[in-house]
Amino acid sequence: MELTVEKRDTKVKAAVLRRKGVLPAVIYGRAQEPVSIALDRKNFEKVFREAGESTVITLVGLDTPKDALVSEVVTHPVSGATLHADFYVIQKGQTVTVSVPFEFEGVSPAVKDYGGILVKVMHELEIECEPKDLPQSIVIDVSVLKNLDDKITVGDLKLPASAKISLDAEEVVAMVSEAKEETEDAPVDISQIETSVERGKKEEPAEDAAAE
Repeated sequence: MELTVEKRDTKVKAAVLRRKGVLPAVIYGRAQEPVSIALDRKNFEKVFREAGESTVITLVGLDTPKDALVSEVVTHPVSGATLHADFYVIQKGQTVTVSVPFEFEGVSPAVKDYGGILVKVMHELEIECEPKDLPQSIVIDVSVLKNLDDKITVGDLKLPASAKISLDAEEVVAMVSEAKEETEDAPVDISQIETSVERGKKEEPAEDAAAE
């Protein structure tokens, strides 16, 4: 994916650029000095919807093309329009650490046939890998969950060859839990409580007489 950008004149106010459909942004990185840039807002929003924060985007239009990840996006609290974006420039040979979202697909036989409940324990996974290997999402096929209490663990995931994770392979990603039937407490018989109280009151004099 590519985005055309240009160096931004910082003397021009960001609000003026936004009214023209231009998005103010910044690029920075381990070996990249921060540089203010500008790009078409609609083009950015289109690419960002597809790429998210875990896909490398090539920025063209500066001195050299730069591979980068979108590190932060600021949006308007009411309209949702993009107001600003930060790009983290990746150097050749550098690995990156990114949280990649899970994409669940398929139908679990344990849910369909046995009335189980699909429990998604995790929704994303932090991985460290080479930029070229970064997946946009990690696909999880829940159709392998055939029986109640079946599980999908971190060790079952299909990850890029260069990926490194800090979680234990036995950590549960998704599982099928047996549906619990709700049991209602037996209704309380108020009349029996009242009778018991009344009997207690009537028996008190008798106990006093016996004591004398």
